[in-house]
Amino acid sequence: MQGMDTQWQAVLSRDAAFDGKLFYGVTTTGIYCRPTCPSRRPKRENVQLFQSWKEAEDAGFRACQRCEPKNASAPQIDVIIRVCRYIESHAEQSLPLDELAEVAQLSSFHLLRVFKKATGMTPSAYARLCRLRALKENLRTGKSVSDSLYDSGYGSSSRVYEKSKNELGMTPRTYRDGGISQTIHYTIAPSPLGMLLVAATAKGICAIQFDDDAGRLEQELQNEFPAAVLSLQPELLAPWIDQINSHLHQETISLQLPLDVRATAFQRKVWEILQTIPYGETRTYSELAVMAGKPEAVRAAASACASNPVAVVVPCHRILRTDGSLGGYRWGLSRKVQLLEMERSAQQEK
Repeated sequence: MQGMDTQWQAVLSRDAAFDGKLFYGVTTTGIYCRPTCPSRRPKRENVQLFQSWKEAEDAGFRACQRCEPKNASAPQIDVIIRVCRYIESHAEQSLPLDELAEVAQLSSFHLLRVFKKATGMTPSAYARLCRLRALKENLRTGKSVSDSLYDSGYGSSSRVYEKSKNELGMTPRTYRDGGISQTIHYTIAPSPLGMLLVAATAKGICAIQFDDDAGRLEQELQNEFPAAVLSLQPELLAPWIDQINSHLHQETISLQLPLDVRATAFQRKVWEILQTIPYGETRTYSELAVMAGKPEAVRAAASACASNPVAVVVPCHRILRTDGSLGGYRWGLSRKVQLLEMERSAQQEK
């Protein structure tokens, strides 16, 4: 164990790396906690430090009901990884929460809570994600739709087809064929942020991407829709290119364009919320998760930002870390900085 000063600092900073390795008892209350306990920090002179919950209880302290320190007997991240690996290796099965709790060596209630906090989703939602990933891989190998469904753990094809529009962006058969039968029009043009690609189906825009290299943009579009018919149509998409460039030149603030994007229900909700953030303003990933109705799903909200296929129209660049740092951006942090500066300067000039 580290020195006492390091341990006390871990308590003060609520360092999750010490969960399961360090416990502190408060002599004025007789309660012991884990370092990440959300309770108010006690004075140093009222604290005793322990290396296990058993040591704390042997010293006469009782467990905190808020942070449940007994459930921190193993580092939480290791527990979550172990459960995730178990779900992945049994993706074709229906796994009851009690079985996963036994794998984690936690109560069912506590596993559900820590799993959602760490991943932004429930174990059952993660299992569905694993099945969907397996389905996509099976379809890409050319397996029949029925074989792919059952090999991936789906007991019924009807439910998959019901959700296929949101989860796959198309039916399983069309996905297997790499988007065949879809025609995607696209064009590439210069913009203040480098080369700009806009691609659209008959329903609306499915991609807005930036890069310094037009060839890379075309290749990425081809990778996303490997068997779709890609049709270069500069004149057809010119009005949308003009609207986006007008927005990037700060000539217009509002940018309302029709979209046709693949998304899970949570991704779609996050993207819709992003579109409500006022021009020139920012929010944090934590605030975004709260706005989406899942304050514990900060990582899932960040992932939804990272998977956004339509830059600017869905303004994921307006999301920052809690400390004000940039976080990530799919099209490069320099572009994120440029977009934020453009918007702030435009607002200041009003």
